[in-house]
Formats: sequence, structure tokens, C-alpha cells
Amino acid sequence: MIKNLIVFGTRPEAIKMAPLVKAFEANNNNFETKVCITAQHREMLDQVLDFFEIIPDFDLNLMKPNQNLYSLTADIILSLKSILEDFNPDYVYVHGDTTTTMAASIASFYSKAKVCHIEAGLRTFNMQSPFPEEMNRSVTGVIADFHFAPTTTSRNNLRLENKNENTIIVTGNTVIDALFFSVSKVKEADFFSEEIQQVEKILDFNRKVILVTGHRRENHGQGFINICEALKEIAIANKDCQIIYPVHLNPNVQGPVYKLLSDVNNIHLISPLSYPAFVWLMEKSYLIITDSGGVQEEAPSLGKPVLVMRDTTERPEAVEAGTVLLVGTDRLKIVSETNRLLQNETDYSKMSKLHNPYGDGNACNRIVEHIIKSSAKII
Repeated sequence: MIKNLIVFGTRPEAIKMAPLVKAFEANNNNFETKVCITAQHREMLDQVLDFFEIIPDFDLNLMKPNQNLYSLTADIILSLKSILEDFNPDYVYVHGDTTTTMAASIASFYSKAKVCHIEAGLRTFNMQSPFPEEMNRSVTGVIADFHFAPTTTSRNNLRLENKNENTIIVTGNTVIDALFFSVSKVKEADFFSEEIQQVEKILDFNRKVILVTGHRRENHGQGFINICEALKEIAIANKDCQIIYPVHLNPNVQGPVYKLLSDVNNIHLISPLSYPAFVWLMEKSYLIITDSGGVQEEAPSLGKPVLVMRDTTERPEAVEAGTVLLVGTDRLKIVSETNRLLQNETDYSKMSKLHNPYGDGNACNRIVEHIIKSSAKII
């Protein structure tokens, strides 16, 4: 019996790791799988766990007011020590680029467990952008025993870092697995969401809906002021459109957003949405403007063009495929590209019909199959 420990701490990690948890649980003849959450994000993480019906075996509950990277990193490493010693997993699975990922990788290395990095190989090659994510994933890449890369571009990045070819496996991105599951679930007749009901009262889906999300540290300050000014200009120039913005709880985001946008009639500022409600809203939207990494991967599978409010992205496949367009926090560029997609049906149709480079929804099965194959002697 192979012992797995799956560790995550934020909502995006939970979304992308949830289908992997389910895939391993479906193979319980081969695996004993336990889930550990750091709760780097608390409330939003719990919503995802409820939706996917996952009950953690270990809850470190580390989220604190005014949390900082120094204390969080130390707390994760120290808190994982006893779990790793007591459960003694063969494999520890971490995801992407969070502080939880980096710190859990270090702790797992100390315990001599094999580290499996899901969504491995993403790079901007700029340690300051995104911060601290680029450092987190780079450190994890040094430690990892297996690199489950979502795309061939990610695989090539790992090759450039001289990773052993036999340890790199291209799987597609697990977020597409999660997306397909979630879209199907929210469409079920008996699915109920009070959040969805509230949004339906706000929006007229006979009009074009622009969905906006934003939270990146590098956009705090003048970046968010530029973003808000652009959204205001778009709303005023396109009275027939509606902009809906679930506003991140960070005061550095809420401050400029509510100050600059709360008095615009066709901009609706709402609280952050649970994952199922957000998936539902993505599917209902015409266009998405975001600085989120996950949305860049998900939205193309729903046929939604994405304008990315970042100057760099560790997901160049989407840019190359044409499913997303980088606009940074340049007010004029955000406005001009949004107006183009709103007003030019040919450009919009071309972008919305492009193939999503991030997978087919079978990434988790590929990961499970590889672990079974590589662990045949243990079984």
C-alpha cells in the first residue's frame, strides 16, 4: 500500500488538488491517501472543500491576522514535522507556487518523502514577478522528485534547468479536471446556491457581462488605480454592458476599488464568490478581465476571451494560443482591448473558439497511473 499525503493551503490550490484527491481515493486498493491543509486562506478554502466533499485528515489552521511570509513559512515547516513523522508518507503532493507549496516541499525533503510537484515548470524567469510565487515554484522544482508539468512549454522549462527527463511527466492541468466536474455539478437540477441567486437578481444576462477579478501584490498601489480608472471608462462608454467584480478582501484591493467604482451604475461590486458560483459566472460572462493565473487556464475551456492585467505570465501557452492577451495595468490598453472585443464580433469569435492548451480533463488520471507504474515494486 502506497502512502500519499496531499498538502495545500489556498483556494486555488484546493480547486486544482481536489480532483487529484478524488482520483487517488478511487484507487484505494493501491493507495492510502490523507489530506493536510495549512489553511493559508481559511474561509475561501473551506468553501472549496465543502463543494468537492473533502474532509481533511490534518488541519493546521495557520491563518492569522496580519500574516507575513516569514512567520507563515516557519509555521508550515514546524507544523508539518509531526505529521510527516507520524504518517511517514511515501509521496507528498504539493501544487504550484504558494508559500504552502514551497514550505511543505522543504519539510517533506527533511522527512525523506518523495515530493511530487503538480503544475510544475511554470516560469517567468523573473524572481520579482510574480512575487513570491516565482521563487516558491523554483525552490519546489529544485526539491521535487517528480514534476507533473501541465504543458510541453513547462516541460521544456524544466529541461533547461537540467531536471532528469524521466522525472518530468506532461499531464495537462488539473484545473481543467476540476472545471469540467464543477460545470457539470452546478448544472444539476437539484444544485442550489444562494450566491448564484443573488447574482441573478443583479445582472441581466441578455446584456453582455464582463467579469473582473484582481488581487496580485505587484498591482497594489498605482496598478489598481489604473485598473479602476480603466473599468470606469469602459463602463461609461458601454452603457449596455455590465461589469461585475467580486472584490478581493485585501484592503489594498478594496480601498481603490470601492473609492473609484462604487458610484458607477453598470459596475457591480460584490463579495468574493465561492468556487462553484464563480465557475457559473464565468460561463455566463461574455469576457473576463483578470490578473489570476487559474482563470487564464479555465476560461478558454468555456470559450471566454481573457484580458490579463499583468506584464508577465508564467502561462505563455495561452498567450501563444491566442486565448488570452496581456494588457498589464496600462489604462489605455485595458480600455482599447476591451472595447475591441466588445465591438468587433469577428475578433471576439476568433478568440473564443481557440483551443485551450491546458488539457482535456484527464490530468489526474495520468498522475495516478504514473505513480502506480513508478511504484510497482512497492505494491
